[in-house]
Amino acid sequence: MSALWLFPLAWAVYTSLRPYGDTQVRGYVSLPGMLNFDNFVDAWNKAELPHFYLNTLLVTVPSVILVLLVSSMVAFGLTRFRVRFNVFMLMLFTAGNLLPPQVIIVPLFRLYLLVKGVPQPLSDNELLYDQYVGVILIHVVFQTGFCVFVLSNYMRTISNELTEAALVDGAGVWTIYRRIILPLCRPALAALATLQFTFIYNDFFWALMLMKSGDRRPITSALNNLQGLFFSDNNLLAAGSLLVAIPTILVFVALQKQFVRGLSLGSTKG
Repeated sequence: MSALWLFPLAWAVYTSLRPYGDTQVRGYVSLPGMLNFDNFVDAWNKAELPHFYLNTLLVTVPSVILVLLVSSMVAFGLTRFRVRFNVFMLMLFTAGNLLPPQVIIVPLFRLYLLVKGVPQPLSDNELLYDQYVGVILIHVVFQTGFCVFVLSNYMRTISNELTEAALVDGAGVWTIYRRIILPLCRPALAALATLQFTFIYNDFFWALMLMKSGDRRPITSALNNLQGLFFSDNNLLAAGSLLVAIPTILVFVALQKQFVRGLSLGSTKG
């Protein structure tokens, strides 16, 4: 099963190392006559990947931070304090994950067009549409429900005696949240940070719908620059796809221990 799962990745690496002329003569399913890194160099330059890497970081990093911050606050309030409708609110946040983005794109698109900023000379006054903040906000809205569900289940495994002891010692709600709950939720936050970075980094739909300027779109849109109108070099596309996937792999490697720990601790504690 592992070999079957890794076969498409291995085939993409193999295709990206072959010049297009070699595959044109021998066919894609054949032994290579030559292997080199020319496709990677061409993809890096033609798709302007450094510029789109920066665009993606401007969207992904703030989105991940805001999602974890907001979802941890909501989960803290729903699990540490007894509210009459806390179960209903948790179900409401969870139900948000069941709504496909395509269902609301038309009213959301019209709403983004209606929200205007302060007019400026020689520039449009769009406040949300074709702006990084608009894409960031929609990512926060759609990803918060999943994170609230995971963090609330994780926080329920933390003993309530810790919160009660902190209240007796005179700690406020913000102090309990920041100095007690968040440090204990570090494995779960690291696991969610890895997942959310991958989800938001790989997004193509929202950036395509809510941004009209090609030079502002994230890196997933940069792959379109490698496709011609009448011809597409699949070897070049394979090389570009592998380059695009590098940041997500680096994030997973950096947070691998915390990611595995967060997944395992949530199922064994309590």
